[in-house]
Parts: sequence; structure tokens; C-alpha cells
Amino acid sequence: MQRKQHLFIPGPTPVPPEVAAAMTQPVIGHRSSEYASLQRYLVQQVKKVFQTENDLFILTSSGTGAMEAAITNCVNPGDKVLALITGQFGKRFAEIAEQCGAKVERLEFPWGKPVDLEAVKATLDSGPLPQAVLVTHNETSTGVVNNVQGLGALLKDTPALLLVDAVSSMGAMDIRTDEWGVDFMVTGSQKAFMMPPGLAFLSVSPKGWEAVANVTPRSFYFDLAAWRKNGVKGFAPWTPNVSLLFGLKKALELMLGEGLDSVWSRHKRWAQGVRAGLRGMGLEPVAEDPWASHTVTAAFVPEGKADTLRALVKQQFGLCLAGGKGKLDGKVLRFSHMGYVDELEILGALAVLELGLRQLGQKVQLGRGVAQAQAVFAQGVRNHG
Repeated sequence: MQRKQHLFIPGPTPVPPEVAAAMTQPVIGHRSSEYASLQRYLVQQVKKVFQTENDLFILTSSGTGAMEAAITNCVNPGDKVLALITGQFGKRFAEIAEQCGAKVERLEFPWGKPVDLEAVKATLDSGPLPQAVLVTHNETSTGVVNNVQGLGALLKDTPALLLVDAVSSMGAMDIRTDEWGVDFMVTGSQKAFMMPPGLAFLSVSPKGWEAVANVTPRSFYFDLAAWRKNGVKGFAPWTPNVSLLFGLKKALELMLGEGLDSVWSRHKRWAQGVRAGLRGMGLEPVAEDPWASHTVTAAFVPEGKADTLRALVKQQFGLCLAGGKGKLDGKVLRFSHMGYVDELEILGALAVLELGLRQLGQKVQLGRGVAQAQAVFAQGVRNHG
């Protein structure tokens, strides 16, 4: 029998059975009145997660597609773009902008540290303002959260646009799209939305639309003017993935039924528990506590054995953990605590890690990391209850 894979990677994350079942419904026509009602409903529900009144689009693409859509619709070739980079996915955002013809200035920060707002302010003050500033809210290569609220305040009274990749945090953290002044907010379905890959969500502010009006469309599929025109009628301009939309409806019912405050608080509790558990077995997180992600923790593994450890626990137990990216390749493992998961599964994954480390010759006190994680979970439940 093939071993079951237990996904503790930063996407795709496990899909609830109710969501999987919803996707088996008979497909409906994507130009029917039933479809238009479904799309309008879903847009309004996703807006609640985004905390936005801005226009919002549900794209049949990955989150990277929505990042490209944001850039190609508000940046002309040759425009200056400031990319704030704290890890591998910040680099990706910059590379997308470069390939789309932007003149990209990269402001890089040490991996494991967040964006330094003072450095950003100094850069903005030193020269012509960029057309857009790019930032990754939750950098999964390092487990760092960046201060989008602070960046929005810096750009509030300027013509510069704020483009945010929240692919791995939207739905799991309190992200205030409108209040923070985000002009293009991007996320995907396969993370905290507890969906398979294949959908992306993109919101556009009034300030963003002003920029769109002055940009020559460079993508047929991602022309946001076409998405807006068709969206008024309740349709997508091109064929959507109807089955995934059925699943999204159920996923949103689960999230909003629980209450977003509860969803956010349990993700924070899981993060704190996992960090305590990893430290209890001698694995130090890359990110420090004040800017630690609520959805994924990257942790150093001694003696460069990160990939060996990951291979061992996958082979023996079916535990799937992500490896390091870029500068951290081979040095860290990445442990996701996001979406459809619970304390029992997290504690089990931590126990397996302890066993794996022991097999690799590390001095690990079995049960110590698990106990420290459980202490955090128990305290969180007491505080909540």
C-alpha cells in the first residue's frame, strides 16, 4: 500500500473533506445565471477575508499569475519599481517585474529579518518615487512577516503604488487591505484557504485603477479592464475553473463560520507552539519572535542535515516538510502550520521530527519538543476560553 503523505509544507495544504466533496458537484455553464450568482457571492465573501471594499477578482491561475497581473496592469516598460526583498519570494516578485520590462531597484535585507522601514523611507526620499513598491507580506522561505501597515503609511500621500504578495498569509492573519492602503493585494487558493492550487485572488484600489488607465495592457488573459467589465455582469472574461469555485464556496463557509478572529488566533497559537517545539529539540527558527510568521516556520538543522532529515521522515512516516530556498538551501526545514490542520497532527509531526533527529545521531530528548508545544497550545486554550 502506498504510504499516505502528511502535508506540512507551505502549499498545497490539506483540503477538508467537505471542500473536496463540494468540488464533485456537476459543472454548470460559466455563462449561466447560476454561475453569475455564484461568482458574485464568492467575490463578496472573499472581500470579507481581504477586509476590503475594493474591486476583487477570482482568477483561474496560481498566485504568481495574479502577481504578474498586478504588475502588467499598473507598470509600463521602463517604469521604476522598488522591490523589497527579505527572501526567495521577494526575489520572485522582483523577477516578474523585470521580465515585464520594469526598471527594478532592489532593496535587500538580511534573510531572517523583516523590511527596515527607515531604510525604505531613506530610499524613497533619495530619488524619484517609484511607480510601485513590491513586498511579500509573509516570506515563506524564512518565516518572516513584513510590516505592510507601515509601508502603506509611508506611501499613503504619494503617487507610488503598494503591491503586496499575501499568498501564504491571507486567511490566516489579520490583513487589513483597505486600512493599510494596499493598491494590489494578491493571494492564492492552496494555502490558508484550504483549497487545491488553481485559483488566485486579486484586489485593486481606486488609486490602482488610476494607474491601470495609464498603462498599455500587455496581457490578454490578465487584462484587468476585461475582468472588471465582465465582473459587473457576474462573469469571468475567460473560462473559470467552476469545480474549484464550488470548493471555494465551502471553504469560505468553514472559515467565516468559525469566525475570522478565531482562525487568526489559532494560527498564531500554532505558530508559537511549533516554534517552542522545534526549539525544544534543538532546532532554532530563522525568524525571531517579533516578526515570526503565523503560517510557516523555517528552522536551522544542525550539521547541514536538513534535507537528509526531511527525506528520512518522509520515507518512514510520510511526513512532508519543505526544504530551504536560495541562500538557505540545504540548511533549513520549513514546517507549515496553516489551514486544515489541528493540534494533534502538529504534535504528531513534531514527535516524528524528534525520532528522525535521534536516528541521525542528534542528542534529542524524546518528548521534550512535543511537551513544550503542548504547553503553548494548552495556555492558548485557557486564555481563549
